[in-house]
Amino acid sequence: MTIAEPAAKGAAKPSDAKAEPKKTDGKRDKRTITEIRESKKTGEKMVYMSVPDYTSAQWAEMAGVDVAVLGDSLAIAHGHRSTIPATMDMMIMHGQAVRRGAPNTFMLGCMPYQSYHTVDRALASASRFMQETLCDAVKPQGGKSQAHILKALVDAGIPTASHIGLTPHTIAMFGGFKIQGRTADAAMKILEDALAIEDAGCFMLEFEAVPAKIARLISEQLMIPTIGIGAGAGCDGQILLCYDLLGVFTDFKPKFSKRYAKLTEVAVNGIMQYVKEVKEGTFPDDDHSYTVNEAEYEKFAALVAKRRQI
Repeated sequence: MTIAEPAAKGAAKPSDAKAEPKKTDGKRDKRTITEIRESKKTGEKMVYMSVPDYTSAQWAEMAGVDVAVLGDSLAIAHGHRSTIPATMDMMIMHGQAVRRGAPNTFMLGCMPYQSYHTVDRALASASRFMQETLCDAVKPQGGKSQAHILKALVDAGIPTASHIGLTPHTIAMFGGFKIQGRTADAAMKILEDALAIEDAGCFMLEFEAVPAKIARLISEQLMIPTIGIGAGAGCDGQILLCYDLLGVFTDFKPKFSKRYAKLTEVAVNGIMQYVKEVKEGTFPDDDHSYTVNEAEYEKFAALVAKRRQI
């Protein structure tokens, strides 16, 4: 395949895509690997959201998110400054909560740092991830250098995706969070990584922090769909962190993250009002207190008075 002959040349128009998954007994069907793959041809934009807990998973399912991603970014929700401290035990504990919160949503589990650095380790980690969280697929990070590991996972029957561009697990090698693919040579490396991921049998890949025009052109060379985070509208779908797009994380706002709500502002204002009312003695009031039968209260008061006389 060449750059002059993109794989998506004959893709259907976005308007040809299904608007929503089919419904069953009032509940939507979980998206499938086949549907995700076919989105490349139909032009349907897939919506991914990284969710760290039961409640955010419920929000994702109620809102119609296609894929709930258990990202190792949940380490940030634990107060860490990067994803590196996330462990497999941490991921599984949160993954079980996310699955309970979104039982009818496709769930993609991101494999944490150093859980896939050898084929044996990757197979053991991915198998445990799938069995203990009931996630529908896993996502390590890396392209050409990790292709043998990605293929081993696929060959073992484990639905696998991958992540290229800015890969948080190798952030130290980049010298920090820096945009990738800004030169022709760097962009070619990302293309080679993408093709290696496709050749390994992965069903999709994620671009992070790649110039929009570069991500679009690379995406056009592939048969599998691409999901972008900070990679522009030319990808086949998008992913954002739930806590970023809802304004929960406030320490730092990435350029690529749009805030659709300001939950921290709402939450802090609500808590301030609670503090104020408790200090003033206006909460709890009668509407937020339980009552007791007056006769039983009088009887109890008499028993208390009698006890004091003993």
